[in-house]
Amino acid sequence: MSYTYLGNTGLQVSKICLGAMMFGGQTDVATAQRIVSKAYDQGVNFIDTADMYHSGESERTVGAAIASRRDDWIVATKVGNPMSDRPNEQGTSRKWIMRAVEASLERIGTDYIDLLYVHRADFKAPLGEMVRAFADLIRQGKVRYFGVSNFKAWRLAETVRLADEAGIDRPAATQPLYNIVNREAEVEHLPAAAHYGVGVVTYSPLARGILTGKYAPGVAPGTDTRAGRADPRMLQAEWREESLDVAQALADYAQHTGTTASALALQWVLANRAVSSVICGPRTEAQWDDYMAKARRAWTSEDEAFIDQLVLPGKTSSLRHLDPHHPVEGRCAG
Repeated sequence: MSYTYLGNTGLQVSKICLGAMMFGGQTDVATAQRIVSKAYDQGVNFIDTADMYHSGESERTVGAAIASRRDDWIVATKVGNPMSDRPNEQGTSRKWIMRAVEASLERIGTDYIDLLYVHRADFKAPLGEMVRAFADLIRQGKVRYFGVSNFKAWRLAETVRLADEAGIDRPAATQPLYNIVNREAEVEHLPAAAHYGVGVVTYSPLARGILTGKYAPGVAPGTDTRAGRADPRMLQAEWREESLDVAQALADYAQHTGTTASALALQWVLANRAVSSVICGPRTEAQWDDYMAKARRAWTSEDEAFIDQLVLPGKTSSLRHLDPHHPVEGRCAG
């Protein structure tokens, strides 16, 4: 396992971050504990969860799994997504952030969170209130570092300015969606993060399974797959016919070069020097083993050139792509 400093901080994180989104849900507690133990033995020191994953069960599962080695782990969790349909049990108000962090601390069974992300932008709430709440939590010792997730580059830049104004360290990390069929982060987000000294922790390197090659263009997905279960985020962000075509071409190239489509997809993200760490979120122990085997493959200039032919830098696989988590905000008619 290799490590890198997270942005301009002194915190060293493993290049692979264990994603715990499935823990406490599709991944039972015993399996999650085996995965965490195996990841620790492999040198992984970075684990990612969120309050809303399975209504807090992911945080509870993570907390139990790392309890004996808490200080060896860098624990990242998130706040901001709805925890109920009540208006103040979501978003980025000071009231909710403070309350949500106390709940996360209790579920994880810890007295501090290493890295607290705001899970996504609260489009109508002031950014300053969020940053000042994070500043208070950092001064109280309940949070060590803060970050942003699913932010546009301009919001990241404004968050940096507000952190400077609040007299706290700038965000340690930003968490964008980034994979072969979703390269939009390359246009503004990754350069902004580099400019401001913010670490980049990407998610969905396999495009929620599409880039494994297990889905064929024009063929209905199996009922035992994420697409077959109609996973809402997959359908919103990744499930596009053009992406299936890219995955098929990737699988053909992988077979020709003696590897697999998913190995290429993961190594492509890891090969970007702008990326600090990549979240790999397994459902099963076998999937985790597969991730770790793929992470060891060496990247080549021929691989890079081939990927650029499939999806141009800064683009997605489709002009029709519009993820509701990333709406276009510049058109204000009327």
